[in-house]
Amino acid sequence: MSCSSVDLKAYFLGEVARPEINSVEDHVRACQSCREELDRLKVTDAALRSLPDEEAPQRIAFVSDKVFEPRWYETIWRSGPAMGFASAVLLAAAILVHGFSVNGFARPVTTPTVNTAQIEQRIEHEVNARLDTAVAKAVSATEARETERMASMLDAAEKRFETKRQTDLAVVQQAADYYRKKTAQLMVAVNQERPGQ
Repeated sequence: MSCSSVDLKAYFLGEVARPEINSVEDHVRACQSCREELDRLKVTDAALRSLPDEEAPQRIAFVSDKVFEPRWYETIWRSGPAMGFASAVLLAAAILVHGFSVNGFARPVTTPTVNTAQIEQRIEHEVNARLDTAVAKAVSATEARETERMASMLDAAEKRFETKRQTDLAVVQQAADYYRKKTAQLMVAVNQERPGQ
């Protein structure tokens, strides 16, 4: 009999048929692992029987019960307006404490005298320098674009001129060929009219 064919749990709980009990007991005596498994089942049963009996709960708690209501600090923590108000109060308290903690009251602030004419002159100089740089960049970029545009226009004009010249030359050549043929035909006709000469 193999270990897989033996149901130790059914044997332990007394659910095995009478004819099979002897064969299971013989297998347990011969198999070390099945004996250990049966011992573990006995220990588990003893541990469960040693626990005190408790009554089942009378009713189940629902989400609407008072047990599940949030505490006051959880309510404030989840509320946006309440947290905003608490933050504002805390900030006001911190500012107030800081104001009184620095040697009583705040000392008057002395502002250094500033020469506004010098500041305006520096600002004007800086603005003019930046403006001159920007204008120089814009002028050089415009000149580069115009130079490139003029070069492309000259190339296009030269191509058109060359194309027109070749076309005109072809027309003149055709006209010259035509007139040469006509002249030759007239010469032949004239020579035929004057047979004796």
